[in-house]
Parts: sequence; C-alpha cells; structure tokens
Amino acid sequence: MSVLLLSLIALAFVLIIIEDVIHLNKAKSTLFIGTLVWILAFIFPEHGTEHLKEGLNENLLEIATLWLFLMAAMTFVAYLNAKGLITQMVYRLLPEKLHMRSLMILMALLALLFSSLADNITASLIMLSLLASLKLDTKQTLKFAALIVFAVNSGGVSLITGDVTTLMIFLADKVTITNLFLLIGPAVAGVVILALLLMWGNNDQVELPKFKRPIALVDKAIAALFLVTIISTLLFSVLFSVPPVLTFLFGLSLMFMVHRVIYKSESKPNVLEFVREIEFDTLLFFLGVLLLVGMLKELSVLDTLLQLYQLLPAYQANYFVGILSALVDNVPLTAAILKSGIEMDKADWLGLTYAVGVGGSILIIGSAAGVIALSKLSELTFITYLKFFHWLLVAYTIGYLGVMAVARL
Repeated sequence: MSVLLLSLIALAFVLIIIEDVIHLNKAKSTLFIGTLVWILAFIFPEHGTEHLKEGLNENLLEIATLWLFLMAAMTFVAYLNAKGLITQMVYRLLPEKLHMRSLMILMALLALLFSSLADNITASLIMLSLLASLKLDTKQTLKFAALIVFAVNSGGVSLITGDVTTLMIFLADKVTITNLFLLIGPAVAGVVILALLLMWGNNDQVELPKFKRPIALVDKAIAALFLVTIISTLLFSVLFSVPPVLTFLFGLSLMFMVHRVIYKSESKPNVLEFVREIEFDTLLFFLGVLLLVGMLKELSVLDTLLQLYQLLPAYQANYFVGILSALVDNVPLTAAILKSGIEMDKADWLGLTYAVGVGGSILIIGSAAGVIALSKLSELTFITYLKFFHWLLVAYTIGYLGVMAVARL
C-alpha cells in the first residue's frame, strides 16, 4: 500500500509539471489524487486509523487557514480588477515617452509592487495585459515577459500577502514580519540587475498608449480599505500577534459593509458576488497539494529531505532547493521542508523563503506567473524562455547571496 500511495503522489507531481502538455488543470489532478491517497490509507490502514485522523485534522487546519486568508485577499483584488482600478493606476503612472531601459526597470518595479500587495496570479495578469498593450516586437516582448515573471515572483517574497510560500513559512513561525522586510533590498537588486542584463545595449525610445477614465468614489474607497487592511495585517501581527487571517477577514467584512452603505439601493449588484470571481483553481490546487504532502509526512518520506541538509550546509541546500522549484512546484517543496522537521536559524529560513519564491522563475513551468505568461503570450514557449536561463540564474544567485549577506549581518 505504501508503494501504491507513493506512486500516486509521484504521478500527481508529474501531472503538475506536464499540465500544459496534457491540458489537464493541475487543480483537478492534485485534488483527485490528494483525496484518493487519504481514502486508500483509511481503507487499508497499516497501523490503525487514529494516527491517520490526527494527521488529517492537522492538515485540514493548515489548509483552512491558508484558504481563508487567500479568499479574503483575492476577493479584494477581484473587485478592483473588475472595476479596472488597478489597470488605470498603472497607465496613469507611466509617462507618454521613455527609453527602453527605463521602461524595463519601471515595469519591473511595478511588477514588484503589485505582487507584494496582491497575489502573483493577479499581478501577472495585470503586467502581461500592460505588456500586450505596448505592442513591442517579438524579441522585446520575450525579454519583458522573462523580466515580469522574475519580478512578480521576487515581489511577493518579503510580504505574507504577496506569496503563498512566504505565508506558509511565516505561519509555521520560522520567520517574523520584520525578518521578511530584510528580503526587500536583495529582491529589488536581483530584478534591477536582470533588467539591465536583458536590455544591455538597447536604449531605443518607446511611445506608450494612454487609457484614462474616471474612477468612481466607491472604488477609491475600496482600494484605500484594501491598503489599510494590508498595513493593519502587518502591524497587528507584529504588535499584538493577531493571526493575519483574522485581520484580512475583518477587512473583507468592512469592504462588504462600506459597499452596502454607499450603495443603499438594492438594484446595485451585491458585492458578495465578487467572491465568485476569485481564482478557485488556485485554492483547489493548494488543497490538493497540501493533502499530498500530508500523506508524504504520514509515510515518513519527508525524512529523506534531511539527507540533503546533512550533506550540505543549510544555505547551500536552500540554494539548490530554489533551483529545484523550477521543476517541482514550490508549494509542495515548501510544505515538505516545513513538515520534515529540518532545523535552521532565521537567516537560513529567510534564504529558503527567497529561494522557493524566486527559484521557480528560472524555468517557465516553475511558477504560476510563468504558466500564466505561457498561456497569454503566443510568442512565449518553453524553449524561447529557456534562452534567458543563464541571465535568470545569475539574477537569482545575486539575489540569494544578497539575502544571506543581509540576514547574517
């Protein structure tokens, strides 16, 4: 039975990697196999079901916390996207004309900002839509796409609202909010260096389109509330140890209340409808992945991860785990390391946070941002993205070394 369960879990991870080849959504495959392995374990228990029940309950608590937090954050973003507010903000920030290198750095910084405040999926969609509107040639589009993927993944590592793996490591009490702020400088440095490497010798001038329209008062109020919720989440966690999920759910409830007060007429759409607009594929994928990793823990497979950390110092092992996340989704990797019981100091946990958050950028299939770019840009393929492998590896390495230097100091 253990061999069968391990084979099914291995199949699930393979299906994640080849999702674009077989056209089977990874949320469906991971949820199917994730629930199947637990059902089989209960039907054919090797050492009774009590231990299995405890493991499953622990898994479900972790899943519930992650689900509720992401649901609240993604509902905010779904509302703002539907109203076009985020896109309008981007177009208003960009000047009418600027040089190509300046445009790359500006796009990179915008990707960093949006992925810090919102989820990587939303940030990717916003930045790729902006890239498409620029109507650049194929060569430049591919360079911008590689930069956007790397920048989106880099932007989320320093805030628990920006990246799921960062949130997972934070919820496991491995790092604090103030620890994570140390990642901002190295993350920005890695992205800026990549932009300079990609645009070396090219400083043509680009004329940008303008799309401006009025922004409704209620939409401005919701955007301000979203920003206040993010800041409050960080402050309450640091000052009073309030779980982030509570603050975000409270902010979401305020959003519903504010919208209802401003729109007293029943003819206006119910703001609760925006809960349906969030990426439930993402939430279901995390559910399936965490069920799979939970079963790996039950089978004691995660103990083998300790061998890598026994052979190498933690900072070296974390670096290679980051590169591995370009082939294996960073969510199961992070969950596996957290559940394996590996002991590291805070500096090494910060290194792991950066590694698993950014390392997936090295290959197009290694992150949600890459997969979205692959589906949205016809010019982008696995091979065309692979042409930037060396520059992406250089930027990742410089960022990681920066994290380790800052964390040690």
